[in-house]
Amino acid sequence: MKNFNFYNPTKIYFGKGEVEKVGKLVKEYGNTVLLVYGKSSIKKMGLYDQVIKLLEKEEIEIIDFGGIDPNPRIESIRKGGDLCKKHNVDLVLAVGGGSTIDAAKGIASAAMYDGDPWDFYSYKVESTGALPIATILTLAATGSEMNAGSVVTNFETKEKNGWGSPYTNPKFSILDPENTYSVSYHQTGCGIVDSLTHVYEFYFSNEKAYLNDRVCEAIMKTIIYYGPKALENPRDYEARSNLMFGSTLALNGVSGFAKDFEGFNHTTEHVLSAFYDIAHADGLAVLAPHWMEYILSEKTVDKFYEFAVNVWAVNPGRDKMDVAKKGIKKVFEFYKTLDMPLYLKDLNIIDPPIDEIVNKAVKNKTIGRYVQLTKEDVKNILKSAI
Repeated sequence: MKNFNFYNPTKIYFGKGEVEKVGKLVKEYGNTVLLVYGKSSIKKMGLYDQVIKLLEKEEIEIIDFGGIDPNPRIESIRKGGDLCKKHNVDLVLAVGGGSTIDAAKGIASAAMYDGDPWDFYSYKVESTGALPIATILTLAATGSEMNAGSVVTNFETKEKNGWGSPYTNPKFSILDPENTYSVSYHQTGCGIVDSLTHVYEFYFSNEKAYLNDRVCEAIMKTIIYYGPKALENPRDYEARSNLMFGSTLALNGVSGFAKDFEGFNHTTEHVLSAFYDIAHADGLAVLAPHWMEYILSEKTVDKFYEFAVNVWAVNPGRDKMDVAKKGIKKVFEFYKTLDMPLYLKDLNIIDPPIDEIVNKAVKNKTIGRYVQLTKEDVKNILKSAI
């Protein structure tokens, strides 16, 4: 195992009715809150009115900032940061899924910075502070509720970059699985794929970490088991609970002990999203299985054999390569049952500018840590996914 440091300061309030605590929890940080949310979903489900009442009960001034897009835009970060400065906001409260939470992290950082917040996401400067951040999660997918990461898109430059700082972990996050009952079939599938891909990025590694691998497998098996149950019955509390906590564990540091983040799938998908504004997990669903097929070799077969047997319950056999291929086939089949796209054409991406995409994804000579891929390799993977 390689050396690692682990610290996660986010406090989790998990379960039914935990939203009732939000007013008193926010009050601990001050009297003015920027309420960040997406379009209309939290209003339709009644969560918006519930949160407003709980904050008003504690005499907290609410600065309303809705309309955050999927693939949150840098323009929203700039505007939200300006609102925080104008109203002397004490805490940024995100109510929604990963995009809303990611935006809140950028906004909280922009509020403490005099320059353009894109400077953070283009890695020009490091943050020296951020307003306190809190979340009420409504979609099990990104794990953003318990990590420092934030992904923001700049469509002017066709860039979608991830960034985080020691100041952007939420102070607390409220996870009530009942708040995911209204999530659509497709968005539930997206959450399943996103969570699994987060684990892939650590599981497929050249570092040997037996315990970490078993933790990764447990998270993946849980998501694979409960995903279809949530799709069949969206109000299945047990299924929604396991998906919600599984997605949190997938990217809160637990699955990554002693491992490097592999990187190919997320980095390449961010480029696709910046070009086409597709759902993040739609891109991941296309990329990951084709990446697996491409990198399977005599050097990687042992890990894919473990993946097939321990995660997908493929019968062990003497021919490890055959077993490994069956495991990858299971990924394709599972994503198909979720009605997730398997090819770029499924996303109406017919003739992508592959060279331009590859050049933005592979900024150095290679991409990926488990198997280092050249630009030609990435081009071949994208071609296989067309």
